[in-house]
Amino acid sequence: MAKKSDKKVEEILLESGLVTATQVAAAKAEAESTGKRVGEALIEQGACKDTDVAKATALQYGIEFLDLGSPEALARTDRTLLKSEVQQKYTVAPMRKERGTLLVCVHDPSDIETLDMLGMMSNMRVAAGGIAARSQLQTFVLGTQVAPTLQKRLYTDSLDQSKDKSQDRSSDKSSDRSRDRSVDADTGDSKIVVLIDRMIDQAVIGRGSDIHVEPRKTDVLIRYRIDGVCLERDKLNKGMQAQLLSRLKLMAGVNIAERRIPQDGRIKKVIDGKVVDFRVSTCPAVHGESVVLRILRPDSARIGLKGLGFEADNLAGFNRIIRRPNGIFLVTGPTGSGKTTTLYSALNDLNTPDRKIITAEDPVEYAFTGINQVQVREHIGLTFAAVLRSMLRQAPNIILVGEIRDREVADIAIQAALTGHMVFSTLHTNDAPSAITRLIDMGVKPFLVASSIQAIMGQRLARVLCEKCKAPDPNPDPKMMRLVGITPEEAAMGTIMRPVGCDNCDGTGYRGRRAIFELMTMNAEIRDLAFNRASVSRVRAAAIRGGMRSLVADGKIKILRGNTTPTEIANFAQVEGYDPSEVK
Repeated sequence: MAKKSDKKVEEILLESGLVTATQVAAAKAEAESTGKRVGEALIEQGACKDTDVAKATALQYGIEFLDLGSPEALARTDRTLLKSEVQQKYTVAPMRKERGTLLVCVHDPSDIETLDMLGMMSNMRVAAGGIAARSQLQTFVLGTQVAPTLQKRLYTDSLDQSKDKSQDRSSDKSSDRSRDRSVDADTGDSKIVVLIDRMIDQAVIGRGSDIHVEPRKTDVLIRYRIDGVCLERDKLNKGMQAQLLSRLKLMAGVNIAERRIPQDGRIKKVIDGKVVDFRVSTCPAVHGESVVLRILRPDSARIGLKGLGFEADNLAGFNRIIRRPNGIFLVTGPTGSGKTTTLYSALNDLNTPDRKIITAEDPVEYAFTGINQVQVREHIGLTFAAVLRSMLRQAPNIILVGEIRDREVADIAIQAALTGHMVFSTLHTNDAPSAITRLIDMGVKPFLVASSIQAIMGQRLARVLCEKCKAPDPNPDPKMMRLVGITPEEAAMGTIMRPVGCDNCDGTGYRGRRAIFELMTMNAEIRDLAFNRASVSRVRAAAIRGGMRSLVADGKIKILRGNTTPTEIANFAQVEGYDPSEVK
């Protein structure tokens, strides 16, 4: 290995005469404002090629540069050392094994996280043995010779070459051809890249939680989910479909040639100076693959328990439960109700040097320092049950299981709770009392359910009224008031608010979401009902007698405080008798 240089990439490029001082200054300014690397900014400005930056990076780190466009360099790689899907996902070229270490060719040797992930997958130490240009690595992992096209697609110049010109260029091509066209054909050059970058940036800046790309018969629909509601943002020409899907799949590191089965991948992108992760899911559909990008915001898991929407009494009870030495604490609710965020917030509070915390997740959405997080991989046999069994030999204080899906996982979680561990997990049920029945239906013995569970919490996410435009509702709907338990006297107090709409909330009247909770703490009566397989209604009645406040009752507090509306609570708390079609 050559000696590592103390000079930065831009300094090496400047000394080599490949860039000017003015170009470096401009790139530094852009890098500071966008969070990009200076080398990336130089490439995007057209000041130099990505191969020039790769050579300078190799000199900086004292690692060999490989020109993967040459047969000599390709001969020094060995594709058999890593699975092709792993190479595509992490954009690396395996080189050789050397004294128990797998050497790989990378474009960014400072990305220790990627090297660590590769080490976990290959069960050996992985190190950077070579550096190559990103475009050449992209070509390598695809196994095709499309370097010129990829080079154009990876780096772009300006936002004025986006959607309109791309549509004009592709509008005369038939939708049938667009579906079958190979990625190494004309992929729209940089225009499709700019369009996707703009689409992603808008969704993140606009507080979106998901981006939905949905091919239809005559166009491609783009929708953002904002505050839990899908909003239509764009309709793209059908001729752009193949380019759009290929680019998204390439970014996500999945097999772009595979269109028959669902695939999962990840994208990492710097937006407004912050690194944002996207979980990508593709699913075959009639008119082409549907793609969903789930926007993962690490800050959302660190907003603190108070920021979730707990009332004071529920927060106090929640804090007591999560600090118990053993038992199971379950959070229930449908997909997208904030269960994972609640549990992460709890772990964030409990993450102290005197506690060992291990999680089993599918997938690992947010990384936490000090917590041992394990990615479940069903296809290699690393199931929730397998991880749980291994966890118990790691002597943890707290265990988080992403989801209890079957009896096997439930049984192991219960055994962990009974042997001195605190276990957090989620379960898909409509409310807290239903979780007991669900576990028993899975085949878990009633006496184990009764003895191991400490508490169950149901939750939903309801939209919060925009503080800048909300206004008192002079005539609240009497039927809606009855549904959410608000009396005429309470309604007459004038604290019921309604959405109006302004620029701050994009005209919706709502901005942000807060959770509503029902916290059922197990007591002697509820344990006895669980042991005797009592109905959900009897368990619920006992829980309310024991002090549980229902989802609707918790929502009522937020309505009377002016935080949200009766319609939101009735909708998300699934109030009996509520008909959305009757809402004006």
